[in-house]
Amino acid sequence: MSVTGPLDGIRVIEVGTLISGPFAGRLLGDMGAEVVKIEPPGAPDPLRTWGQAELDGHHFFWTVHARNKKAVTLNLREAAGRDLFLDLVEHSDIVVENFRPGTLEKWNLGYDVLRERNRGIILVRVSGYGQTGPESHKAGYASVAEAASGLRHMNGFPGGPPPRLALSLGDSLAGMFAAQGALAALYRRTVTGEGQVVDAALTESCLAVQESTIPDYDVGGVVRGPSGTRLEGIAPSNIYPTADGSWVVIAANQDTVFRRLCAAMGQPELATDERFVNHVARGRNQDELDKIIGDWAATRQPADIISTLSEAGVISGPINTVAEVVEDPQLLARGMIADHWDERVGRNIKGPGVVPVLSDTPGTIRNAGPAKPGQHNEEIYGGLLGRSDAELAQLREEGVL
Repeated sequence: MSVTGPLDGIRVIEVGTLISGPFAGRLLGDMGAEVVKIEPPGAPDPLRTWGQAELDGHHFFWTVHARNKKAVTLNLREAAGRDLFLDLVEHSDIVVENFRPGTLEKWNLGYDVLRERNRGIILVRVSGYGQTGPESHKAGYASVAEAASGLRHMNGFPGGPPPRLALSLGDSLAGMFAAQGALAALYRRTVTGEGQVVDAALTESCLAVQESTIPDYDVGGVVRGPSGTRLEGIAPSNIYPTADGSWVVIAANQDTVFRRLCAAMGQPELATDERFVNHVARGRNQDELDKIIGDWAATRQPADIISTLSEAGVISGPINTVAEVVEDPQLLARGMIADHWDERVGRNIKGPGVVPVLSDTPGTIRNAGPAKPGQHNEEIYGGLLGRSDAELAQLREEGVL
């Protein structure tokens, strides 16, 4: 039997819909875990119908977050459904859920109940505000979490409204922190034999990536606001127009790299100019420096700019659309534009590869996700839990499956 990744042999139950919980499950599945996704009978995960492209009536957000998973149906509001769920817990390592806090407890499936059946079970809980605190009872979406955490306030251009981020970044961040917590809990279990609760909040995940915003405010009263295409005080690190009307990113805010940029532009004297001589000076004279670099870039083609600066050891690059991303030779060489076999349409669908890359036990993409809810009911409930065909038929008739 081939090894599918470092988590081969780990079973994950994923219960919940939309993005954050399924993203955590996807990350664990990418690393080889067997992820069993639960959908209520007659109420499939909305992600099955998300995505802007359509082919034969199918959408493809699903292929990103359902890949490598098995699908079962189960009604947790029914006693028989809860019994089946607890049987699954007994045979599993991790439960991932992203309900509003208190939902599992309402169904008598809180961590204390799960632990009675499996003391090593790890319960990963993703929510808007966390499992405790005065706002824990509130539902949360990524857009609100990004705003409430201060992350959204730093986006856009000075004087303009804080724009929505193009992606559900808060969900993705929470999913990543949830998966990280699950891995840490798995490691700890090898020492103690005990499971625990991993509590990941969308707001806190957005807060965690905001660099020095909190200490800057605490020490200096600085409220970081939107800065358009650059970061205030970090120079040069901006986008610059080129001769063909496109844009390139040039980042040379480190002193040594800035000296290389000046030499590559044929203006080595800028490196010793008192306005730009060090990081602090460049931050204070950011507008002047951006104009100088912009004037240099505007007369050159983007490929020439990037090759010239790359040879000089200066960080630069294009601003690619997805059409250019899927043809990027570096990403292709690394397997980051990966085929997912989608049985719904009978062809491979491209999607993101597995991150990070492991040298000995790399993660894999085995499929693009189950085509229909309950596709693996017989395998999981019959093969794993030993339920007979007659029992499964009865459960379907009762609306449990």
